[in-house]
Amino acid sequence: MTEQPVRRGRRRGGGGGGSPAAAPLRMAGGRLDPLGADAVAAIDAAARDILATVGMGDAPAAVVTLVCEAGGVLDDGGRLLFPAALVNAALTGLRRDVVLAARAPGLDMVLSGRAVHLGSGGAAPMVVDLETGLYRPSTLADLYDAARLVDRLPHVQFFSRSLVARDVEDPRQMDLNTAYASLAGTTKHVMTSAASVEAVADIAELCVGIAGGADAFRARPFLSLNINHVVPPLRFAPEAAEVLIAAARAGLPVQVNTFGQLGASSPVTIAGCVAQTVAETLAGMIVAWLANPEVMAVFGPRPMVTDLRTGAMAGGSGEQALLTSVAVRMAQHYGLPNSTIAGATDSKLPDAQAGFEKCLNVTMAAQTGANLVTQAAGMLAGLMAASFEAYVIDNDMLGAVLRSLAPVEVGAATLSPEGIGTVVRGEGHFLGHADTFARMQSDFLYPDLADRRTPDAWAAAGAPDIRQPARDRARAILASHFPAHLPPELDAALRARFDIHLPETRMRPA
Repeated sequence: MTEQPVRRGRRRGGGGGGSPAAAPLRMAGGRLDPLGADAVAAIDAAARDILATVGMGDAPAAVVTLVCEAGGVLDDGGRLLFPAALVNAALTGLRRDVVLAARAPGLDMVLSGRAVHLGSGGAAPMVVDLETGLYRPSTLADLYDAARLVDRLPHVQFFSRSLVARDVEDPRQMDLNTAYASLAGTTKHVMTSAASVEAVADIAELCVGIAGGADAFRARPFLSLNINHVVPPLRFAPEAAEVLIAAARAGLPVQVNTFGQLGASSPVTIAGCVAQTVAETLAGMIVAWLANPEVMAVFGPRPMVTDLRTGAMAGGSGEQALLTSVAVRMAQHYGLPNSTIAGATDSKLPDAQAGFEKCLNVTMAAQTGANLVTQAAGMLAGLMAASFEAYVIDNDMLGAVLRSLAPVEVGAATLSPEGIGTVVRGEGHFLGHADTFARMQSDFLYPDLADRRTPDAWAAAGAPDIRQPARDRARAILASHFPAHLPPELDAALRARFDIHLPETRMRPA
């Protein structure tokens, strides 16, 4: 993938309110390799051995039928084994040409090679109230607000459901309304989840209605499902596995995700944890492929680090950054469209701790070449809460991470010893040089929030912490950006067909 010219930015104040969102940076990672070829081969061999000899427990009947008809074996202990021939057939047959579409021009995500896309996620049960700064239970309206905020942030490139609508009690209604609120708030690609086969059917019908037909949605799928099909170690989550099959057959792209916790539900070593995680994730990919050989399936290894002193997640640690990088490297080995989590800071505030934990983890995932990095923006407290001001701050961070992926152009035009000599013997500096001016407009990404003023100018402005302009920016966007992504006639038809909980009055200025 080639570098897209870096957009010209304003030093302060750009991207707020109702102004059009800038085009996203399209970058590729893959320069970082945390494993040598021998280590990759060893982890691959261990994962295949786990599938063939240990297999998966708690497989529902639908999964057993699919796998056994394709050459799998249900052993005497009730474990479903995946022989080498089946694994090889799936790895050969799975699609590599996965494109997660958006409803806005230019925002599609091509998941091939080492193309990198950074976005939201988290499914947090709490939100940090923008006005009080206090944690409170999240609502459907908060989810809609998060979606329309992300709609305006150019470096948050997709919207994965970041909040749980806790005011919608029925699980099926929650799944449907989560999809509706997300799609109403943004035209970027949406990722959400479904707790039941019935909810899959609802979400598919909603998407078909918005697309204008089943063929139109299958051609440009603007919503995909995050499906956690495994309960580590090496057991299917039966209902989620059935959701995986239903989604694949319905034409919904599926994010096949596995969450093992190092030292708790997976081995304490990084190599062992990744080998188990790869086996669990491959099992889901095989099931999705057997259910629909044309399925758009995304390989989603998401091993997480546990703080062994407390049992809590340590998503911002250095160990987490390395573990994620290794898991992404294995996805690259298989050449599969892939995703992972990075950005699960343990901090409760968008402070220095949040900054260094998020940037370390997101950068390593991106530099290894993860196609999708979810939870990269907006999350706090180990994914327990989302923060609107954190979204705005993290947008700057993600822009910097993406910019760091740009290739270095080396050639006569960029080296130019003769040009250097001319300047040295002439003006003595490059500030007025034509090439400097031209590249100032094309080669630099200027932050929206990060403060580059002198200390005197910063002090004269009231010595603001980055959180204050972030809150101001979030407030400005949420007060003015009420997009009509669902035209009135379409919205009326959807409300007539489905029990939509988000009031129409909440979707326009007060």
